[in-house]
Amino acid sequence: MSSLPSQIVIENVLQCKIRGKVAYQSYVSAVVGLQLMFVKPFDLPTGKGYQRPVDSKRCNDFATYLSKGEEALFTPILLNAASNWDFVAYDRQRPSYGRLICKGKASLMDGQHRMGGIEKYIKETNSDINVPFLAFHSLDEDEEIRLFDTINTKAKGIGPSLSKFLRRDSDDISWVATELISRRESPFYNIGSIIGKRTKGRHVTLQNLYRTLHFLTADHLISSLTKEEKLAVAMCYFDTIRQIFPDEWNDYKSYRLTHIVCLDALSIAGNQVLPKYIAEGKKHLDLAIIQRIVNRLSVDWSTEGPLKYLKGLSGSRALATNLKDQMLPK
Repeated sequence: MSSLPSQIVIENVLQCKIRGKVAYQSYVSAVVGLQLMFVKPFDLPTGKGYQRPVDSKRCNDFATYLSKGEEALFTPILLNAASNWDFVAYDRQRPSYGRLICKGKASLMDGQHRMGGIEKYIKETNSDINVPFLAFHSLDEDEEIRLFDTINTKAKGIGPSLSKFLRRDSDDISWVATELISRRESPFYNIGSIIGKRTKGRHVTLQNLYRTLHFLTADHLISSLTKEEKLAVAMCYFDTIRQIFPDEWNDYKSYRLTHIVCLDALSIAGNQVLPKYIAEGKKHLDLAIIQRIVNRLSVDWSTEGPLKYLKGLSGSRALATNLKDQMLPK
């Protein structure tokens, strides 16, 4: 992915330091730049990807913007050369000015849609343009992800769902939510969206799931479980619900079961009931008990039924009271 067929040299480069990190500033022709960069998609098998899928409309819009000519200025793209580029000064008197010897590709951290638009523009116009860049000499994969996350969450950027995905290695609930959407055996596998974009059939975003899991795990007896145990509890709880109400779970239009207001209600109720079956001082919840508790539920989830006008957190809490009463033994 990051290899080049041959070395590429970039001239007129300024070397600098940014917060202790060596970086390079210059420009490169678009034709050469497209050979020098690659993108790490969020679903990279190594687990260290982070970029969302390209939005073709944004690329087309940028290509149209470039057609305005000299007034179409744009900011430098951000790269991680990952030690694949070596700086050579022109002379000792100016040690920070020289050339880059590029032996491999750089990871494109910020500017994916700009480069997509540039590629479209140069193909349609049979021309070439200079692309300014700022490249870090070497960031490790975690530093790269953190910088991408910071850049895109301070602006409109990537949105909360992909942000939670990127934080899955440092935040238990982000990890559990990601696993619930990613695992084939999960009830959310076919209805969840990691990148936060709702499409037909995928109406539960990672951010939605992150929020509802916070409700489910709010009690300290559950929050103190390991992330693997939290995942097992959440998986068992929601999968049992799916098995009891299979039609309702899979028909978003006709039933409200997987609408966020109802998922939150189920989580709030679960948080009020499940801890009663965890002995103080123990970090274990028998999954068979979860199934037995959930099997007591009897609810009309239809969109035209009693839950038709349910909305907001107040609606979730009201429904949760009813659900809790059903799950607790009489």
